[in-house]
Amino acid sequence: MAKSGSPSKVATARTERSANTRQALVDAAIETLKEHGFAGASARTISERAGLNQGLVFYHFGSVANLLLAALDAVSDDRMIRFSAAVENVTSPNELMDVAAQIFREDLDTGHVTVLVEMIAGASSTPGLGAEVATRIGPWFTFTKDAIDKTFGDSPFASLLPAEDVAYTIVALFLGLEMLTHLDGDRERALTIFGRAQQLVTMLGAFSAFAPPKEKP
Repeated sequence: MAKSGSPSKVATARTERSANTRQALVDAAIETLKEHGFAGASARTISERAGLNQGLVFYHFGSVANLLLAALDAVSDDRMIRFSAAVENVTSPNELMDVAAQIFREDLDTGHVTVLVEMIAGASSTPGLGAEVATRIGPWFTFTKDAIDKTFGDSPFASLLPAEDVAYTIVALFLGLEMLTHLDGDRERALTIFGRAQQLVTMLGAFSAFAPPKEKP
């Protein structure tokens, strides 16, 4: 007769195996997107990289597109954790620009930008994928807005430049720079732009010293 505790142990073991399988597929999908792009991210290629049966892709995720979105989620979650920690102690616009340049370099070094670029590229040929990718970019607008509020909130220019609009512009420019750098491989040109932005921020800081203080409500 089986021991009373055995069913729950079996269930736990299966849950752990299932989680490990899903993680292996997600990791393999990330590396496949980096190496082969969206067009080469087939169920067969991903499962072979993970060392698993191809059918497990559909068993756990339902489709290759869902697996690739899970891969994008994993990359985005990791970036959000690391970058939130990076801006936590930022207190000035200049420091914020330094962090932005650091984030840009890390995205290129880790290849995370490749995952996003390939998913955006795949959205043009996969119905419904574009909306899903856009949804996953959304939290970065909030992240950027919060960082702007934190560092520019007391500036007299804050009332002239709504944080929501500035955040949208910055994210759009950031993605554009990452995509262009991904295509031509010239990161130095993009980093030069960060240097110019740093100079602009410094100039704005100098002007703000002579601008009237922001009125308190």
